[in-house]
Amino acid sequence: MTAPTMRVKAPLMAFAMQPPLLPELFPLDLRRRLSLVGRVHERVIDAFDGPLDAEILITGWGCPRIDADVLAGAPRLRAVVHAAGSVKGHLTAAVFDRGIAVSSAAQANAVPVAEFTLAMLVLAAKQAFARARAYTAGGWSGDALPGVATPGERGGLGGATVGVIGASRVGRLVIGGLRSHGARVLLSDPYVTAEEAARLGVSIVPLDELCRAAELVTVHAPELPQTRGLLDGRRLALLRDGAVVVNTARGALIDTAALVRECSGGRISAVLDVTDPEPLPAGHPLLGLPNVLVTPHISGARGRELRRLGEFAVAEVERLVRGRPLRGAVRVADLNRIA
Repeated sequence: MTAPTMRVKAPLMAFAMQPPLLPELFPLDLRRRLSLVGRVHERVIDAFDGPLDAEILITGWGCPRIDADVLAGAPRLRAVVHAAGSVKGHLTAAVFDRGIAVSSAAQANAVPVAEFTLAMLVLAAKQAFARARAYTAGGWSGDALPGVATPGERGGLGGATVGVIGASRVGRLVIGGLRSHGARVLLSDPYVTAEEAARLGVSIVPLDELCRAAELVTVHAPELPQTRGLLDGRRLALLRDGAVVVNTARGALIDTAALVRECSGGRISAVLDVTDPEPLPAGHPLLGLPNVLVTPHISGARGRELRRLGEFAVAEVERLVRGRPLRGAVRVADLNRIA
């Protein structure tokens, strides 16, 4: 199916997101680009408390939920352009039912997530986190780490077997990075065919086989009813001694209690940018283990990286005005497969 097209002549646009995000996502030069194709409300909407006359709504993190009641007061709305990742948190089915075009900058947000993931995998392959903690505690740990299983000296990703769970936007970028580092990549994704796997340069395998074979496992599947607890106690037990699990997707994809059990004895290690619950409560076991690194959900766009999302959104508005297909088009059928 081709991406939808829509020509909107000199549209009226409005921003709906957390107000402090506007200058970071859309600095002055990007807002000037928008003004060249339409009229822009400079006031940021952080609550839908009245009629909305905009034809294009540019949304971001903190956008109020857009439901049937909001749409009833927005008869001219023709497109929602999301300058962030997932649209699931703020769009309801009513948006798609009315035929409103939807776009997401998830493709742009995938870049910093993939960069972060690759950095963590490189460091994890060298056991950098556990060794740094041991060194800080007063011990030089250039050799074996007490209490942490090691299947052999790791010198990086070259020659390592890495399992990728999910060929999402982020997953595909990570695959490309892993291959450039010389890693052997195993992929588990029910939607990827053998032919597509060959194009990606990966071996497609069942998830259980991936868990048994991989030295490092990186998670990039969406959170859906069928993927919650995807790495449960049984699958975590399949991981080889010394394996490292990296999760920059959604915390609920890993059974937290089971992960605590496996990591507490040092059999496997983990790098978690997302957790379940999020944030973890003070004193949670995962926060104190020497073989677990927990970061506060920082892999997505932050700081100067946010501009990339704004640029993507502005380009989408320009495509809308010119009647060109949207690069980040989201269809109702996609909601069952995306994060």
